[in-house]
Amino acid sequence: MSTPETPEEPRSADDGTPAEGAQVSEAEAELAAQRLERERIERRKAERQGPIEAGAKLSGTAADLLAAVRAVESGEKPPATVFEEARPAPRRPAPEPVRRAPVVPEGPAAPAEGTVGEVREVLTRGGAPAALAAPAAAALGEDAADLLREDPWQLLRVPGVRPEQADGFARALLGGEAGPDDERRGRALTVWLLEQAAAAGHTVLETAALTEALGRQGVPGPEDAVRNAIAEGDVLVFQDAVGEAVGEDEEQPVQVLVGLERCALAEESLADGLARLINSAPKQDGAAEEWERAASAAEGSAADLIRAASGHGLVLHTGGEAALAEPAALLNAAHGMGLRAWAATHSPVGRERFASRVDGPAVATVAGLLSGAEGPGRDPEGALAVDLLVVLDAPQLDVETAALLSESLPDGARLVLSGDPAVLWSVGPGRVFADLLAVRACPQIASRRPDPGPLGELVSGIGVGELLQVEAPEKEVVIVPVRDAGEAVHRTVQLVADSVPRALGVPAEETQVITPGHGGAVGTRALNAALKERLNPGPGRFAGFDPGDRVAWSPAPGRTLPGRVVGADGQGLRLDCAGETVVVPRDRVEQTVRHGWALTAHQAVGARWPAAVVVLPGDAVPALSRPWIYTAFSRADRHLSVVHGVDQALQRAVAEVPAKPRTTRLPVLLAPQLPGAAD
Repeated sequence: MSTPETPEEPRSADDGTPAEGAQVSEAEAELAAQRLERERIERRKAERQGPIEAGAKLSGTAADLLAAVRAVESGEKPPATVFEEARPAPRRPAPEPVRRAPVVPEGPAAPAEGTVGEVREVLTRGGAPAALAAPAAAALGEDAADLLREDPWQLLRVPGVRPEQADGFARALLGGEAGPDDERRGRALTVWLLEQAAAAGHTVLETAALTEALGRQGVPGPEDAVRNAIAEGDVLVFQDAVGEAVGEDEEQPVQVLVGLERCALAEESLADGLARLINSAPKQDGAAEEWERAASAAEGSAADLIRAASGHGLVLHTGGEAALAEPAALLNAAHGMGLRAWAATHSPVGRERFASRVDGPAVATVAGLLSGAEGPGRDPEGALAVDLLVVLDAPQLDVETAALLSESLPDGARLVLSGDPAVLWSVGPGRVFADLLAVRACPQIASRRPDPGPLGELVSGIGVGELLQVEAPEKEVVIVPVRDAGEAVHRTVQLVADSVPRALGVPAEETQVITPGHGGAVGTRALNAALKERLNPGPGRFAGFDPGDRVAWSPAPGRTLPGRVVGADGQGLRLDCAGETVVVPRDRVEQTVRHGWALTAHQAVGARWPAAVVVLPGDAVPALSRPWIYTAFSRADRHLSVVHGVDQALQRAVAEVPAKPRTTRLPVLLAPQLPGAAD
């Protein structure tokens, strides 16, 4: 796997997440449950083949790293110039959810007022904004004030705080004691860089990439900084075998990786859960003759999918919008056999679209399924009450969500992951669907149903790296060239409010604008301001919103739900999201609700609209890639307008800019647990 670019800056605003980040990790809240899970995993590991002895032929830093790994395994402290190998990380068990109606979403538990006051006092002494008091208390706990006094760089654990801001805070508190070589600074920056990497999709980083990034942050001894972070338990180190030994006397080479505990818990738990499904035969819940009759009644790749699901615990299915007919056929066949079969989608919009294809109320969102707010609920043992689960929009699964799903399935259940591999990957860490496709650990059914019409032809070409000139006699695809940002905003508003409704009969509320980012002259903020002024002008009586405003609500990082403002009262802002009334508390509106006439591609993934206007201003060139363009263009059902200001950069991005690589461990963790791995 190639070395990724290590992020220096926080993830682009295209991730669709709110500024508030306290909900990202659930590991601390689950430590008690993990103790039981750890015992189970230690027993399982003892039964597996022993670890690969590697590294006898290594020298220099690589040999030092491996020496540290083995020193820690033997209970010694590693030398001062190398990293430490962590013991096997415990896996996170799936918590049993409580079924509830999602009426008033709850944010993170508010810290005690006394704690916030103490933190505010410390922040004020350090010249930091008092507004950071509540987030700092939430991130650091009830001892936050003492932690910040002892280690001011712990301020980096507060979402949105930058290294230069933490450095200034430390200098104000510590005076001359605060220097770039302070051990506390190196540890905090190590964790901060790994958090940035996780936001960019990596579950781990190669040590060379991490130390290089630390050097760019002015850490004079980056290897020592990582070693100290490991020794303090802030991060973990992993030794993974790569490639094959050259000869009989040669050791297998290894790769040393560093990552956050929460990502390690999730990725290892996911590997265990998937291996359990792959290695166990599905429950004999229907005669083979019934499955074969269902397959014979289907056509083409739908029949292939039904046959694959009949005999395997895990199946992968790939295809575009038209291919959704195939998992629908599988669900309907399973219902016909009396099985408990459900589908889960990434968004409520996708749920409503897919529900029309299947018999009965058997479609939920992934978040609703896991929380218990939607779906079949749990059996007495805490597992989902399903015999078959089809997860659509599978590329949007990050490792934490995928781990919870795999752990939640009962023994003997079937899991089908279905999605379009050409779209943008998940906002959170990992590339679960792509990793599983690469490992080829289970049946893979590729749909033979292409998306129809000029839009289908255009998107299919983009998927293979070609920007085709398609015939669009009914104006299915329209290119609108623009010279500058001002013209791009003007033409976008004109298309949504006038041209598309008049020429195609698609009303403005069914047309979605998609642009690369939130900031800039043609980002979502600028476009939403212009579209609100034209389509729903008002004073913004409640935190900038008025009844009738289209919004994008982010109840948790990585999740965006389109909706509409229906009112506001003392409880908060009232939204209609896919037919459900949601009340966003007043203190959560600013962090979690944006205007939604214009979205980023990451916010729009998992949903489709009758018409889409994709805006490509001149300053968008660095953000363009084949997956971004594919995702944005494929959000349109009937009509696509492209406000085009990037000249030849669009064609170059389609042909030459694939998805950015992500460093993950899922293939390495899963491979030893597959059938035949011991041969």
